[in-house]
Amino acid sequence: MNGNSSSRNSPSSGSVEVNKKQGWAASPSTVFYHFGTSGLSVAVATAVTHPLDVLKVRLQMQLVGQRGPLKGMVQLFVHILKNEGPKSMYLGLTPALTRSVLYGGLRLGLYEPSKNASRWAFGSTNILVKIASGAFAGAISTALTNPAEVLKVRLQMNSGSRQRGTVAELRRIVSKEGISALWKGVGPAMARAAALTSSQLATYDESKLLLMKWTPLEEGFYLHLVSSTIAGIVSTLVTAPMDMVKTRLMLQRESNVVGSYKNGLHCAYQVMRTEGPRGLYKGGFAIFARLGPQTTITFILCEKLRQLAGLNAI
Repeated sequence: MNGNSSSRNSPSSGSVEVNKKQGWAASPSTVFYHFGTSGLSVAVATAVTHPLDVLKVRLQMQLVGQRGPLKGMVQLFVHILKNEGPKSMYLGLTPALTRSVLYGGLRLGLYEPSKNASRWAFGSTNILVKIASGAFAGAISTALTNPAEVLKVRLQMNSGSRQRGTVAELRRIVSKEGISALWKGVGPAMARAAALTSSQLATYDESKLLLMKWTPLEEGFYLHLVSSTIAGIVSTLVTAPMDMVKTRLMLQRESNVVGSYKNGLHCAYQVMRTEGPRGLYKGGFAIFARLGPQTTITFILCEKLRQLAGLNAI
């Protein structure tokens, strides 16, 4: 993802440009490593930050009269530990990890091929091309893995489903709501994933270029740390409202208090009307607390795995 490396005049930029021209697609093993390193890095980051994801979902679904009075992030954390036990912080982990390997592998893995295709078609990989490439990768990967996301949030909201298990919960959803329920909220989910991937990857990509151009930082841990932190902040600001809408749509069948939403736009309108504009950022701190570290862990680990696999840096 080093993009227009030719804009840099340092000797190292020439080698980067030569490497980029070689493209990523080569042997089947190279393709496997390309997608495998992406999926594994996202899965590890998901496992580390999963308790924060549980908090985020609970915060987003909080309304007066549902699960008691409104609570802050710390209060909710203590409440869950006290009433449901530590294991509740890992509700939905199995579908989350399954989705991470597939979704993460596709989301990160499709970005470079999309960008390379744009380079071949248009002769450029400017910031708009990077945004478009990220949006395409995010939307496609989410459309394919949405059932795992639905399972995850259902398990996170219902501690009683832990006794049933993931497979039993899947059967329950299909039998009671139909198989189409597994793609409930797929529209907002695709929009969020497109916004997340484009903002996250394009920001990381451009941040690396600018930092290498204007600071002493070179390819390595500190460059990856700073760039991924910037990407985490930007992607949180962009995607928090979409994440809120996606969660409400996926769980509206589970809550009579939340009500029924016709689509993503109707959900956003109802949230703003009844809870105010800040309602769209409910759980926003939990989103950043999760997405920030997750983005950092993902990119740092992915870069290291790619190095070990003999692949170019992102």
